[in-house]
Amino acid sequence: MTEIRKQRLMVLLPVLVCVISIIGVSVFWQYEYRQAAFERVSKFCEIIIEGHPEAEGQVLSALKKYHTLADQEVKESRFLEQYGYRNHEFFEDVPWNFLIPSVVLILLVICGVLFAIWYLNRRNRMRIAELTRYLEQVNVGAAGTVIQMKEDEFSHLQDEMYKTVTSLYQTREAAVQEKANFADNLANIAHQLKTPITAAFLSLQLMKKTTPNVYGEQIERQLERLNRLEESLLTLSKIDAGTLHLEFSQVDIYTALNLAAENLNDLLMKENISVDIPDNGCIEIYGDMEWTMEALMNLVKNCMEHSKHGGTIHCDYSSNPLYVEILIWDDGEGFRAEDIPYLFERFYRGKGAAGNGIGIGLSLARSIFELQNGNITARNLWSGGACFEIRIYAHSSETHDFGKIMYSH
Repeated sequence: MTEIRKQRLMVLLPVLVCVISIIGVSVFWQYEYRQAAFERVSKFCEIIIEGHPEAEGQVLSALKKYHTLADQEVKESRFLEQYGYRNHEFFEDVPWNFLIPSVVLILLVICGVLFAIWYLNRRNRMRIAELTRYLEQVNVGAAGTVIQMKEDEFSHLQDEMYKTVTSLYQTREAAVQEKANFADNLANIAHQLKTPITAAFLSLQLMKKTTPNVYGEQIERQLERLNRLEESLLTLSKIDAGTLHLEFSQVDIYTALNLAAENLNDLLMKENISVDIPDNGCIEIYGDMEWTMEALMNLVKNCMEHSKHGGTIHCDYSSNPLYVEILIWDDGEGFRAEDIPYLFERFYRGKGAAGNGIGIGLSLARSIFELQNGNITARNLWSGGACFEIRIYAHSSETHDFGKIMYSH
């Protein structure tokens, strides 16, 4: 017997029991009523005949006439009312054997119906819980998430869920493959760029020695820009492929900020821009020092490019039980409102972009912080200036294991 037939049987069985019970109660009540009516009429006639034996014929004749009367004539009879009798004075004591079986039968029917309703609800809850567990396993990427097919009222929903999950798996596999192909192509482009850039650098050095040229510095700046582009593309390809190696350890925020500022010291001095880094005590994150410093350098450099000559870049950091927060802001004009949603997209350069950047620095910074269980947002300060807000969340053992699997090949 299939699940659908079992479900139908569980629905029809209580209905059938109710119908049979109603018919049984009706027949039983009719029988008991007739039996009680017969016994009382019989006793009434017995009393009359015992008191007046000569009236036996008249009594029997009256009974025969009573049987020939129509139901309407009997119902409309109010003969005894003229002698002061009322209908509630008759059948005052209904015998218990007349009521108890009926009450018991009704209670059994009610219990049966309630049990059937409880059983059906329980089956439905269990079925819904089973489908929910299946979706939870799919969401966490558990292996062997094959749904057990059953035939019931949830069969159509189950089929559609399975089709949707299968389609999502196929889409995910295709997306992962496309991402891997993109990372490979990006790495190939970066490597292909490296050879001509290196050759151009060597040619430039020879040219400077043999035939100095006023355009040599311009060529060198452009080659350096191409070299940074090549290094950034290679780093992004490693992040996309999940092969960027991170050496996880305790990273002191104050130290990382100072190292980032020191690496940009020449550029900062050229623009006469200072970096204010307060010492807020020992606040650490669990991450990679070198890549954390690289991400912070990109943010400080972005603030430097949008600061006024002789301005100041401000840094601050704090911690709570959930995350460590780092703030980096400048005293420039701030971001354009239409640029904020796209600031961390690769190769995006807003209308107010400064310097000769290529639009990779902010995207790279976000990717590095995300690999360390963090995120980064950008906003404008009410007092003016652009602000980057980084939050690195406390690593649980599960997150740490996931990071090791994905990024420490």
